[in-house]
Amino acid sequence: MLLTKIVILNWNGAAHLRHYLPGVVAAAPEGVGVVVADNGSTDDSVGILQREFPSVEVLRLDRNYGFAGGYNRALQQIEADCFVLLNSDVATPAGWLEPLLACLERNPDVAVAAPKLLADTDRSQFEYAGASGGYIDYLGYPFCRGRMLRTVECDRGQYDDERDVFWVTGAAFCCRAAVFRTLGGFDDDFFAHMEEIDLCWRMQLAGWRVRIVPQSAVYHLGGGTLTADSPRKVFFNHRNNLAMLFKCAAPGQRAVVALIRPWLDLLAAFSYLLQGRRDNFCAVFRAWRDFLRWHPALTAKRRFVRGSRVGLPCGIYRGSLLLRYFFGRRSFGNLL
Repeated sequence: MLLTKIVILNWNGAAHLRHYLPGVVAAAPEGVGVVVADNGSTDDSVGILQREFPSVEVLRLDRNYGFAGGYNRALQQIEADCFVLLNSDVATPAGWLEPLLACLERNPDVAVAAPKLLADTDRSQFEYAGASGGYIDYLGYPFCRGRMLRTVECDRGQYDDERDVFWVTGAAFCCRAAVFRTLGGFDDDFFAHMEEIDLCWRMQLAGWRVRIVPQSAVYHLGGGTLTADSPRKVFFNHRNNLAMLFKCAAPGQRAVVALIRPWLDLLAAFSYLLQGRRDNFCAVFRAWRDFLRWHPALTAKRRFVRGSRVGLPCGIYRGSLLLRYFFGRRSFGNLL
């Protein structure tokens, strides 16, 4: 059996730890340790862990490094064959982890296996962050089996087949430690958002597969750190998506993105302004400003990433998600 550690990154999530961590500990298979890496919390998170969860290992980081940097620093200190990255607001039923580990053991070329993600507030629905496995379209817009833009489907078993996908959510991310380390982990510069999609893309360019295993399901609350319409989240999503495309996309795709995405992002910015969300309007422009400033660093990263390319990754939709969505194709089943 793979030596496995469940690692939860926490930042000021004392309430989530009290609510969700008992279930994580109870559902962990024998021999699988649970680690909480605290990302410089200023609440009573560490005290709660020490007083109420003596079986849980605690790693303390000196400040908040974000999702990407926090996990990178924490995982450097953990010895395991397999890391299971888990958000602090995820409910884990008994038996959820075994199918993921079995997938990695029977598929030596799979780098990441992930469960189906359902909403903890309504367990009949998929959860926005990952649903039943993720894809992107040619312009870089992510979508999932079970979630198209803001439209989320009910889970009726329609996406219960195990398959390779383009990306899986970082909310419940079971990966080979050696692959994570070899590829440098998440991109620290992303701080938060899109870092798992970027890593899944780089894994595929290095010859690995990414797989969804719906025989495992977990329940995600979502929005524990940033709400969906937070200006900070809008900024990170726009900036990091552009950076990921610049680093990882093939030349033809990059050219199409360079021609079309500025206009689409401008349209998105003005739609925020029409809604009275000047903060989000400004966030889109700040994202482009930072992306353009990143070009020298991203060029160096691109040379490294593209040098590892062995083939086209699975799951890039060769069309426009936005176009199909606005013409009424709002479920994964009728997109393709």
